[in-house]
Amino acid sequence: MKIRIFALIILLASVFSACSYKFSGASTTGLKTVVVRVFENNAPLVVPTLSNQITESLKSRIRNQTKLIISPTGEGDASFEGRITGYDIKPVALQNSATPTSGANRLTITVSVKYKNNIKEHEKESFEESFTKFFDFPINGAPIQTLLPGAIENINKQLSEDIFNRAFAQW
Repeated sequence: MKIRIFALIILLASVFSACSYKFSGASTTGLKTVVVRVFENNAPLVVPTLSNQITESLKSRIRNQTKLIISPTGEGDASFEGRITGYDIKPVALQNSATPTSGANRLTITVSVKYKNNIKEHEKESFEESFTKFFDFPINGAPIQTLLPGAIENINKQLSEDIFNRAFAQW
């Protein structure tokens, strides 16, 4: 009986040690400052406030989830710059009727981001990549202009999370 218990303990110990998982979260090792330049709006359809909204959303995520100091100018230990390359509203969820009509609209925003880690031993973490997110909102009689601010805010949160994770999450 003692041998069985001992064997079971050895088996469980080996299983649990083989299946260990480490969640590292955001890694800003070696970084003290970051520069976030205003994202240019190069989309064919331009919303005047979108550039600042996306930039501020990314800055806010960095402030809330790291101890990095956001430098207003110059070069930091890391830097973000980007362009809004797409802003598009298209109908989705076509309803079945004699004349097809849309049951919802999809707002899609695409940004191209260049992240540069200026710390010598972390230069390989730099990247240049595009990120796209969308938000569907139903057509329920409300003017589209009243629905867009909420849709833009939702997409900005998703984009800033993806950009932040790509730059700082090492998992």
